[in-house]
Amino acid sequence: MMLEKEEASSATRRRLSCTTDFDALWFCYSPVHQLQQYYRLGALDNCSEKWTALVDCLSLKTKRSSEVEEIIQTRDKMKPHIWSFRSPEEAASHWKGLFGQLDGQE
Repeated sequence: MMLEKEEASSATRRRLSCTTDFDALWFCYSPVHQLQQYYRLGALDNCSEKWTALVDCLSLKTKRSSEVEEIIQTRDKMKPHIWSFRSPEEAASHWKGLFGQLDGQE
């Protein structure tokens, strides 16, 4: 009975895969990506961020699953949210500031 609970809890945990990090690193060295970076920024990409992500993922693979779960949860909490939340009053004043000139037009 206890073994079933452990298996169920381990099945619900996220499985750590470094495949996406490896694919991102592989694509970073492709001529398509390098030419895009050169066109957009005027310099080639050295892919250091991709290397860092892959090495970080591989180092997490050497840790126990409980440690990995804790590390991933703390990283998820530390990520800034992409939306800025506003109260209805703040949203109304922001909206009027941006689009207030359009209220009289109909």
